[in-house]
Amino acid sequence: MDTQFLYTFVNVVDRGSMAAAARFLNITPAAVAQQIRTLERELGVALIARAGRTVCVTEEGARILQRTRDLLRDVSDLRSVANDRAVAGELRLGACPTALAGMLPDVLARMVTTLPQINVFIKPGYSAELYTEVEQGNLDAAIVLQAPFALPKTCNWEVLREEPLVVLAPQHMAHRDPHELLASEPLIRYDRHQWGGRQADDYLRRVGIAPRERFELNALNAIAVMVDRGLGVSLVPDWAQPWPAGVRLARIPLPEPAEPRRIGIVWSNASVRSRLVAALREECRATARRHVDEAAMRE
Repeated sequence: MDTQFLYTFVNVVDRGSMAAAARFLNITPAAVAQQIRTLERELGVALIARAGRTVCVTEEGARILQRTRDLLRDVSDLRSVANDRAVAGELRLGACPTALAGMLPDVLARMVTTLPQINVFIKPGYSAELYTEVEQGNLDAAIVLQAPFALPKTCNWEVLREEPLVVLAPQHMAHRDPHELLASEPLIRYDRHQWGGRQADDYLRRVGIAPRERFELNALNAIAVMVDRGLGVSLVPDWAQPWPAGVRLARIPLPEPAEPRRIGIVWSNASVRSRLVAALREECRATARRHVDEAAMRE
């Protein structure tokens, strides 16, 4: 059985049509259809039900879908296990929204240059769910916020960046006291139900500020744009660039100590791709150091 045909089957299911799978695989739709028919003959069951231009997986296809994904992952791992010299294979990586837009592109740019034999599967998500994916072995590592709980012994954590809380305000308010801003101006609240927003909420409670809330959301770039448009101020971690283009904001330090938000990497000790994870960690450290140096030069 040709594993490429199995890969085609998974892509047809994931992309919902043979035409979409063909575009992704850079082959013709006829070739995709031929590979699926060959696979169905070998297995003796129909895997795909065709309905016009779209397809859906049959009951028989659904039964083997997850095992097919696992098999393809194991095949990809053979390069990592068998190759004694080169760092190669597939790395399965998660990233929270802040890392996905900020640190991760720079990390990957360095990795694909120095390690051309790797390929990376990236799963975006919130930190809590990505910790679970790493713990269950579905991901090798994830760049996430520091967890507010102890990790199992099967996982390790390394901090890469600390982000102190700052008051985000329109540029013309840069001279004002940060506590006075939080108490008097409408607050665009960083979602207190998420890990990052809880630290801001804890600070407001500790210093006794009851803000006049206007909006609450878990999207830092959107918060920056809303502050720039004069909709209020916000209490957020001083997250890494890039920021939305064209915004003119003041980032005002707090007068009282506050726990920073920490971003780092969590990885599984059980991963067979330990060399890939080690290379990832090294590139993450180098990128984090460079971001700190660039921020210092901008100040």
